[in-house]
Amino acid sequence: MTYPTKALAPFMLEDYRKVTMDQRGQEEQYSYEDILRCMKKVIPLDLKQTVQVDKDLVIRAYYAGHVLGAAMIYAKAGDAAMVYTGDYNMTPDRHLGAAQIDRLKLDLLITESTYAKTIRDSKHAREREFLKAVHKCVSGGGKVLIPTFALGRAQELCMLLDDYWERMNLTVPIYFSAGLTIQANMYYKMLIGWTSQKIKDSHAVHNPFDFKHVCHFERSFINNPGPCVLFATPGMISGGFSLEAFKKWAPSEKNLITLPGYCVAGTVGHKLMSGKPTRIDLDKDTHIDVRCQIHQLAFSPHTDSKGIMDLTEFLSPKHVILVHGEKPQMAFLKEKIESELGMPCFYPANNESVSIPTTHNLKMSTTERFITSCAAEQGKQSLRKRNLIHGTGTSEVNVTDEGEAEGVLLMERHKAPKILCEDELLQVLGMERHLVQFEAMSSSRIEAAVESELKRAEAADLGSEEK
Repeated sequence: MTYPTKALAPFMLEDYRKVTMDQRGQEEQYSYEDILRCMKKVIPLDLKQTVQVDKDLVIRAYYAGHVLGAAMIYAKAGDAAMVYTGDYNMTPDRHLGAAQIDRLKLDLLITESTYAKTIRDSKHAREREFLKAVHKCVSGGGKVLIPTFALGRAQELCMLLDDYWERMNLTVPIYFSAGLTIQANMYYKMLIGWTSQKIKDSHAVHNPFDFKHVCHFERSFINNPGPCVLFATPGMISGGFSLEAFKKWAPSEKNLITLPGYCVAGTVGHKLMSGKPTRIDLDKDTHIDVRCQIHQLAFSPHTDSKGIMDLTEFLSPKHVILVHGEKPQMAFLKEKIESELGMPCFYPANNESVSIPTTHNLKMSTTERFITSCAAEQGKQSLRKRNLIHGTGTSEVNVTDEGEAEGVLLMERHKAPKILCEDELLQVLGMERHLVQFEAMSSSRIEAAVESELKRAEAADLGSEEK
């Protein structure tokens, strides 16, 4: 893991454990002690740090944007090289920079494809639309519920609202519901080096994660009258406090629910995004009347279709595999990659295997004598080139600096291949040189020899067929 991921992982895992425990019928998958034991096994690495895992495997991390600590992983096993992106963002936002990676020679790119078919509009237009919807709701005395993930989008939207509240002199309270988000903010303040360039340049004067208008939310506040803005986890309203607040506030048409850019099928968030329902059935005993306004956010930290294409074209791998997406959208992107970039592309289902041919370079050594013979041959080529150009006065000469030297490739069992000269091979094999000599003859001598041979055959009184 990267250092920020190692710092945040225990809080994220514990939060997930609590959310699943709160859901009825869920058994405890692991304990807090399991988390602590797990983290003792983690080896942290820095960006662009190359780690030699064993004699064959090398890995390197690259900045991915998305959330604090997110990294793409370059892995090379022998001669086969690949990049696995995880989640990434190709455009900078208010708190993180865009993904950055070297131009690498790859056999395979495995990329996320959450927004395989989506091309986003202007970031400023999306921000204006969001702020306008929130301001309109609180001005009418309504409550705004922003179900969000504790890491990433919460910080992005808090920065946006905090700045807007300051400019507009608004006094409506903005609340955090999750202790996890407060802990995440603490790490954002500490790990400024992983944030956007704008924050790195200005944090000494003002740390943008010191929110002036955002404060902690107590559960008792849920029934308070008057307008407010509430950030609550989890982001897809699949349980936790965001579901609790939704149950309370959804029946009022004055209130507003702003949804994240992506919700998994089956969650309350997905049902709200699929069309404006008037009622949501959580189970056979729990029904929620939905009269509130619904606004879909477009602040996902995932890259869009253009970003995926840009990264794929930049890295120019020999093959592409799409993961983390929905099948119809992945099929669309696969066709686009193959037709526009000419790269074989796959989107395997879970447990499906894909065979990718990889580059294999045969490494071999050479003897000092062979290298000397190569250098001597190149010297001859250069001399011939100079003679052709300067000595003959020829105007068109097609001669390169590349020479050829003859050698023998020796491949012995359990030994590295080696190139050597012919004489050296005889020494290795313990053999003497054998020569076959040929004598050049004139046509008159050949005729005389044939005639002599015929006379000798007649003298031997051979049969006519044998003659």
